[in-house]
Amino acid sequence: MTASTCTASAVLSIGRVYCDLIFTGLDEMPVLGRELFAGGMDIAAGGGAFIAAAHVAHLGRKAALVARLGTDALSVGVRDEIERTGVDLRFADYAADAGPQVTVAAVVGQERAFLTRRAGEVCPTTLEVALSWDEARHLHIAEYATLHEIPDLVVRAKAKGLTVSLDPSWDASLIYDPALLSRCEGVDVFLPNLEEAEAITGSPDPEMALRMLKSTFPIVVLKGGASGAWAASGDVLLHVPAKSVPVVDTTGAGDAFNAGFLNEWLGKSLLSDCLSAGIDAGSLAVQTAGGATALPKRQPGR
Repeated sequence: MTASTCTASAVLSIGRVYCDLIFTGLDEMPVLGRELFAGGMDIAAGGGAFIAAAHVAHLGRKAALVARLGTDALSVGVRDEIERTGVDLRFADYAADAGPQVTVAAVVGQERAFLTRRAGEVCPTTLEVALSWDEARHLHIAEYATLHEIPDLVVRAKAKGLTVSLDPSWDASLIYDPALLSRCEGVDVFLPNLEEAEAITGSPDPEMALRMLKSTFPIVVLKGGASGAWAASGDVLLHVPAKSVPVVDTTGAGDAFNAGFLNEWLGKSLLSDCLSAGIDAGSLAVQTAGGATALPKRQPGR
């Protein structure tokens, strides 16, 4: 039985999981040879796969993380936080070489700078079992780097009857890859932000970028932060403005947006409603440091 022949509704979210060290309360970005002191610091589970899954679970849809987790102290702390969000870890693959994976984020207003360490390979030994899960309906790929490492991932997901979404996520070594679009063939929903869309298409204009990308994907969504979000499907092109909310940290806001959009899309909502749901989820994420820390924690035993 495949996802297309049953009432499956769960989302699989695949990608790397990080321990985010988020420095806030800065007046400027770090520069060489000068020490800065942050007014605040948070430690949070991070990575687009986890943040998207956490927001999907918060919206009431089952979400399972398909990822490798380390056995070091930072990775164990991340695992504990993930479990408290209600994200299903049945497909987690634990290995010493999978950690620690760390991102240091410096936040100044709505600007961010990142320093990241990846560890090991991205493909978990549980992948085939996860794709065959009878509750799975959709696979969300949190970064193009994951697809780059597992080039047949979309084909394998489609063979199991799953729909697929992909957030390219910024990676300077990959975002300008001329083969990026062809390697994303089969993706149903493509979710770049404006900077990524410009790198891929060469156009800084959101509507022009949408028109260029919609020839490759059935649905294209552009995330513009304070400028709102755009979406194109067939002959329809829409824009929804951002909400005015207090911004603490924009880390993970795009991943939260993905969750809101996809949850509505899987519920067969109108494209405009999907955009609004994405804006709502992204707006929630920016009000605390860390993309999923604004979400209520699951109570023990629930």
